[in-house]
Amino acid sequence: MDVLMPQMGETVAEGTLTVWHKKVGDIVSSSDVLFEIGTDKVEMEVPALMDGILTEIFVQAGETVVVGSKLAVIEAKGEKAVLPEEPQNQQVEVVVPTFDVSMNKLPKRDRSMKLSPVVRKLLAENNLGYTDITGTGRDSRIKRSDVLDYLKTGGIPLNAPATSQAASDVIGDGITVIPFSYRRKMTAEHMVRSKATSPHVLQAVEVDFSAVDKARKAIGPEWKRREGYSLTYLPFIAKAVCSAIKDFPNINGHIEEERLVIFKRVNLAIAIDLNFDGLVAPVILDADLKAVTEIARSTNDLAERARADKLSPDEFANATYTISNNGSFGTLITAPIINQPQIAILSTDGITKRPIVIEQNGEDLIAIRPIGILAQSFDHRAIDGSYSGAFMRCMKEIIEGKNWLDSVS
Repeated sequence: MDVLMPQMGETVAEGTLTVWHKKVGDIVSSSDVLFEIGTDKVEMEVPALMDGILTEIFVQAGETVVVGSKLAVIEAKGEKAVLPEEPQNQQVEVVVPTFDVSMNKLPKRDRSMKLSPVVRKLLAENNLGYTDITGTGRDSRIKRSDVLDYLKTGGIPLNAPATSQAASDVIGDGITVIPFSYRRKMTAEHMVRSKATSPHVLQAVEVDFSAVDKARKAIGPEWKRREGYSLTYLPFIAKAVCSAIKDFPNINGHIEEERLVIFKRVNLAIAIDLNFDGLVAPVILDADLKAVTEIARSTNDLAERARADKLSPDEFANATYTISNNGSFGTLITAPIINQPQIAILSTDGITKRPIVIEQNGEDLIAIRPIGILAQSFDHRAIDGSYSGAFMRCMKEIIEGKNWLDSVS
């Protein structure tokens, strides 16, 4: 059987083979993870799909190939498989055993032999054994999401690190070297390419979130009781972005060669931190057609599944605008990097109560209001500062002037 590069999603045309778990000559079963593939968004474990022997490998780890490319060959049970020649140019002929007859003669596979490197690392970092966790994969194989679910819903790690970093080496004199994970490598390449491609310009506005706070305070407690998580500022900001885009459609586009392509649909990418171990930006399709509460549910769903490594490649496709949310960390202002080939990206930072001057009945008064800064990086090839500034002012006016309680009740 030819082993082909699988289709990871309708919008994904190629992938990188990141690691082989078997070598030429190894006996494989359909439950074995044969190799792992990745894009700049997701990583996937691919099983062998059949019992047999791995006789040829055509694509080495680290190579990127298109979907459908021939990666390897597995010879089925009972067939004669010819392995590549040894250095002495001797041809080695191997007869693949008939598994239903001779399987009992093979050493029984321990569950620990089926663990991927990702799972082994997570178990080691949290001082866990493979017997502590019930696997939901094929033949009860433990997946990365099983370990994360165990830690999240009751498993208490005995020696959990502060962050989920890649395996590190201590080289003395207080220096630790942490190799980049595959996801970190892809993120780094994407960020460098974006900065090299687009002339980034940053603009920011100060926003009074009093109107949003009224709605959050009115329905927040009931929302958290019913939904299980807090109603944050993010879905309100996202809705304001979608509304402002209607008046400033050039923000919602891509640069393709020397053309600006503008989209009617607003597909909003939301940047999600993976517990300090990388960043992804899955997409809420047609966000402009959704209510605040629908955006809140979509955002929470994407975040939960992203951190459990359960998003498909298609859920990262067709984004037209991106929001990066650092507000929970209390940051003041962030200059985000554009998610290519988009025109702009918005950063939402910390919202805190501050004294500001307001005008009331012709008099200037000092009031305490929830204030935050929204900062947008835009591609100066596509739009100018006046266009971006007008968009930001429109978004600010929507956030401050809309009766949000009517939008969420």
